[in-house]
Amino acid sequence: MTMIKVGLTGNIGSGKSTVARLFAELGVPVFYADIEARFITDEYDVLQEIEDAFGKEVLDEYGLLDRKKLGSIVFSDTEKLKQLNSIIHPRVTSSFIEWSELLSSEPYILHESAILYESGLDYLCDKVIVVTASKEIRLQRVMLRDKLSADEVLKRMKTQWEESELKRLADFEIVNNNNSSVTEQVNKIDAILKSIVIKPDKP
Repeated sequence: MTMIKVGLTGNIGSGKSTVARLFAELGVPVFYADIEARFITDEYDVLQEIEDAFGKEVLDEYGLLDRKKLGSIVFSDTEKLKQLNSIIHPRVTSSFIEWSELLSSEPYILHESAILYESGLDYLCDKVIVVTASKEIRLQRVMLRDKLSADEVLKRMKTQWEESELKRLADFEIVNNNNSSVTEQVNKIDAILKSIVIKPDKP
């Protein structure tokens, strides 16, 4: 049996983490790219690169990354966001590859990433699931979760691909509006993925 890699993506506020947790509860290994990126930005050499690129003002009084300040810079400038991603995402990719090699006996694994397509990481995945929700619901979720203003959230939304494009590229869609049954959708896709696992040819 050959393990397949499945990308899990969706725009800010779509509820990717909730969906990832439901898959994890089914026993599916999940690689959280956003969490891995946070660990990576705590590494000394990465902090040095970020400081060189964006200045000392993105570090706090202890020399650690001030994520809110950095976010205010990169989400206002597309080129600066690309620059930050060029520092972080090659390292995230290497971590994912190492992690996935340890799980070759699993039917499938998930790579959860907010910018799977934007960063080109979809090439590592055999299938992709996109989590969607209405813009109004996503806006309210992020404002509540991150204590941000509507303008700050909308600015972050503008840096991401249109949801229609994500849906066009993905193999599966999970609708995560407040009245949708997410668990039912996850269970259905889990069954499909397990049924299409590539099996090696008989000798």
